[in-house]
Amino acid sequence: MNKVFRVLTLVLLDIIFVVAAWLLADVILNLEMTEAGFEGILKENWYFLVATIVAAIAFNFIFRIYTKLWKYAGLADALKLIGSAICTIGVATISVITESHTKQWLIVFTVIYLVLFGASRLFQRLFIMVDHSRNKRGNSKLKRTMIVGAGETGSMLIKEMQFADTLNLTPVCALDDDEKKIGQYLNGVKIVGKICDAEKFAQKYAVDEIIIAIPSATREQLKVIMDYCQQTDCNIKAVPRQYRFSDGKVSYADLKKVSILDLLGREQIKVNLDEIMGYIEDRVVLVTGGGGSIGSELCRQIASHNPKQLIILDIYENNAYAIQQELVRNYKDKLNLTVLIASVRDEGKIDKVIANYKPEIVFHAAAHKHVPLMEDSPNEAVKNNVIGTYNVANSAGKHGVKRFILISTDKAVNPTNIMGASKRMCEMIVQAMDKKYDTEYVAVRFGNVLGSNGSVVPLFEKQIAEGGPVTVTHKNIVRYFMTIPEAVSLVLQAGAYAKGGEIFVLDMGEQVKIYDLAVKMIKLSGLVPGEDIEIKITGLRPGEKLYEERLMEEEGLTKTANDLISIGKPLEVDKNLFTKIKELKKLAYAETDEMKELVHGLVPTYTIDKRDKN
Repeated sequence: MNKVFRVLTLVLLDIIFVVAAWLLADVILNLEMTEAGFEGILKENWYFLVATIVAAIAFNFIFRIYTKLWKYAGLADALKLIGSAICTIGVATISVITESHTKQWLIVFTVIYLVLFGASRLFQRLFIMVDHSRNKRGNSKLKRTMIVGAGETGSMLIKEMQFADTLNLTPVCALDDDEKKIGQYLNGVKIVGKICDAEKFAQKYAVDEIIIAIPSATREQLKVIMDYCQQTDCNIKAVPRQYRFSDGKVSYADLKKVSILDLLGREQIKVNLDEIMGYIEDRVVLVTGGGGSIGSELCRQIASHNPKQLIILDIYENNAYAIQQELVRNYKDKLNLTVLIASVRDEGKIDKVIANYKPEIVFHAAAHKHVPLMEDSPNEAVKNNVIGTYNVANSAGKHGVKRFILISTDKAVNPTNIMGASKRMCEMIVQAMDKKYDTEYVAVRFGNVLGSNGSVVPLFEKQIAEGGPVTVTHKNIVRYFMTIPEAVSLVLQAGAYAKGGEIFVLDMGEQVKIYDLAVKMIKLSGLVPGEDIEIKITGLRPGEKLYEERLMEEEGLTKTANDLISIGKPLEVDKNLFTKIKELKKLAYAETDEMKELVHGLVPTYTIDKRDKN
């Protein structure tokens, strides 16, 4: 009922506006006319007047003027208003064409009508703004908000905050690096300074929340902006990068908390999907460790590129079942999928799998990777990582697999722990196998993977959710980071580049300081480090070093077609490596106490941690 009453009121007003403009134009241009009066004017041209009134109402309905909520009106709505008015004036022009009125009359009528018609909507909007602003000022629970980026996106967000009753936000200032904008106003909110001064203005205006409204920012730019914003104690949100405004609008609901991924300071690796599809499509592909973080993402990417058959092999049935069900849901009978529960340690089982299924490509992702756990169980690291890799790689060569891709780690470079040393041995196995068989063997080496099992990021998230403390082993410890999709993209592209014997290395940008990462994650949760959440330094764990390396000095680097992917120069491998590995296997299953020393004999770059108790 209220809606109908509102529309009827607006229709009545528009009738009054047309009549008033019509009569006033006649009076102004016929100042000597006193005898006929208004009644005479109406009798003379009533049909033109009625036609104009009908036109005004009709065009207002066509342009949806009556159903528009003017407190949210923008430029597009103003153009609709102008369009309706022009069409109405066009109908009034008929009276000029028929010589019932002069051109001067039409000009006066147009001016008066536009003033009345436009002013009514403007006053409606101003009334709502004043009323809403008064109500918001009386609300002491409103979060004082700073907008970073005084462009179109920032303007839309400010407008929503000003009018949306459901938002407990009030914009108090804006920042922008365009000096021409500083001192200007964006929808009534002053642009007070540059982004680098976020901390100063956050204090000055008692800001509670910061919104980064620059969807076009690159990841590098966003990292810089975040560094400035995180100098404050404010909660921080952002419009998603490269946000697509399909309807020309953005809402507070579209915002997201800035993720730790946004803080890495580099763009995602771009991979040529056509290259990948060229060697995956219509091939039988085996993924060992297919239920793990990297393995499962490999399976997702491979499944999307039409393999002839995808074989997932994993010893942990829960993970294998999870990725199986996901792929079945997504692809149903379009994917020829086989899931096998088996251990890469079982030489006979692995040989039978590869002999029976005859995979053309093998991605070897199965491995133990937790550094502290492997330090306490070095024989298990060798059994699973070294012997497991030997079993799969040797069987692949024996049965004519075209390509074998090993998932390695930057911890294999000058390792200080048994896990890294075992992965270095895996790289050595791959390079030695490449000389023994026709299979193209390669290794892919990358750093810590965000979101993977055992990654520091999920650990920090859990610790923050539990109220702390967040544990960091050393204040100066640094690590390379990449995302799971990046890691998998690199692995897949390495398979496309493979010629045999290469170790592919990713340019992962700058190393990230883990202590700073902890501080940023706490702040991203809207908490204060040291006050709300304690950061506790626990000391380096056995086998842990302050920094990781991408390659050994003697390896050198050769660029590929992708500037972010390089190839380490193959090193000479002991001719008796396979014989020594077989001896190592016997000692590992005999549960020797000297495993670390034995591995050091095969990997001279491995430095055994002096704190080791064994």
